[in-house]
Amino acid sequence: MVRIYVIDNGGQWTHREWRTLRDLDVETRIVPNTTALKELQKDHIHGLVLSGGAPRIGLKGSLGNCAEYLDAAEFPILGICAGHQFMARHFGGKVQPSKTPEFGQIELSLCIEEDSLFKGVPKKSIVWESHNDEVTHLPKNFITLGESENCKIQAMRHRDKHFYGLQFHPEVEHTQYGEHIFQNFIGLCEE
Repeated sequence: MVRIYVIDNGGQWTHREWRTLRDLDVETRIVPNTTALKELQKDHIHGLVLSGGAPRIGLKGSLGNCAEYLDAAEFPILGICAGHQFMARHFGGKVQPSKTPEFGQIELSLCIEEDSLFKGVPKKSIVWESHNDEVTHLPKNFITLGESENCKIQAMRHRDKHFYGLQFHPEVEHTQYGEHIFQNFIGLCEE
């Protein structure tokens, strides 16, 4: 059975991420972001979800040991909201206050023909947002996967690793293909 842990960065929907994985028959736990990578590796995990976090933490704050996970992990990582922002900033991108903060439903437009995380997801779909800050400059070695009217980097991935970032929240029921996106991430972790 695939084992994917959710790193708790203080997000309001961390338990929903855990529950979505559990409901998809994944062995999962919520663990503090202060957990050392060595401890996670002892459990032979196949992937990590970096949860959202407290307001503005993606802009300038630290997220426990998330930098260690991004530097040394040999498995897929999915960053959501502040986890996405931290991933971008960690790899040299920029995170700034949104010109138009997004809250509630928005339309996601995929920018590429096919990507493993969005396999089977239409070019346009409705996703759920809750952010004041956003990635404004893509890090080196990343590509943009999706955008919205007010946020040009809604989804991104590393060119060489299975590291993905989502500004929106796939774990909430208002995101049309959220469970499908999680299922695709699980597939990446099973490879």
